[in-house]
Amino acid sequence: MNPIIDHIQITVRDLSVAESFYDKLLPILGFDLNRKAKGRVAKHEFDVIEYMHPLLTIGFNSPREEFKDEIIHRRKPGALHHLAFKATSREEVDAVYLLIKETGAQIIESPKFFPQHGESYYALFFKDTEGIKYEVVYEERKNSDKE
Repeated sequence: MNPIIDHIQITVRDLSVAESFYDKLLPILGFDLNRKAKGRVAKHEFDVIEYMHPLLTIGFNSPREEFKDEIIHRRKPGALHHLAFKATSREEVDAVYLLIKETGAQIIESPKFFPQHGESYYALFFKDTEGIKYEVVYEERKNSDKE
């Protein structure tokens, strides 16, 4: 089996705020808004918005009522620490950085090398409107025969 992620579901506090933000962000990352779907999962009492791409579906869910006012923090057990999208080059990281700045994202680190992660690790880090952390990264990796 190849370790490829099929879909990711992230619970947000306010689905309408999330939708407004992700409608701007996800096309920058290669998603087509014509492939966006909305629905309700009645059995589990949540609404969902899914953005579909041939390689990945990312969905955003409404919270349970008792959790809607909780502060999102990436260091809570079970929380998403951050989600990284792979770029094809350093130039692509630089190009999407300029577009991501326009979405209202909070830029944590503008594009640069992060040698603590690898000698060719080039990335930018940002947070969405609720504080969920993302990364766009390019790293030249040596192919291994042991996959």
